[in-house]
Amino acid sequence: MPATSASPVHASAVLSTSFLAHRPVWQVSYLSGLAASVLVEAWGLAARAAGVPMRAAGLGAHHATPVTVGMFAMGTMVVTFWFTFAVMLIARFARNPDRTYLGTALPLLALSLAVPLTAADTATSTKLTLAAAHLIAAAIIIPAVAWRLARTR
Repeated sequence: MPATSASPVHASAVLSTSFLAHRPVWQVSYLSGLAASVLVEAWGLAARAAGVPMRAAGLGAHHATPVTVGMFAMGTMVVTFWFTFAVMLIARFARNPDRTYLGTALPLLALSLAVPLTAADTATSTKLTLAAAHLIAAAIIIPAVAWRLARTR
């Protein structure tokens, strides 16, 4: 056995990097959104199991409604679906697509945090759980898409 063997973690990172490098931008967006939706749904299920009340008021609503199983994943995929159109336009027309994407996605992320944090008739623990779900999804999707966009030039 050679003394310098590649670690499984490094080999997996190289494999996923090369896999994503040859995918169209829209596929990277959807694949990262899918991965994010699985993780945020697991986060929501863990919060539910820990006793966080899963009732929240929507934007502009005055009364909380149940946050059902699957809503974390569904919300992530709906936003991914629509924002992928913006990503494709950025990839096609922006001079520096990765910088343009980050300049768009990061302020929208900050704005998206206002929705759960200001929800009426919603427990603080639920607000924090929902805001953390936004950050988890962003931590997966934004770097993957920005990395791919940097390679479109």
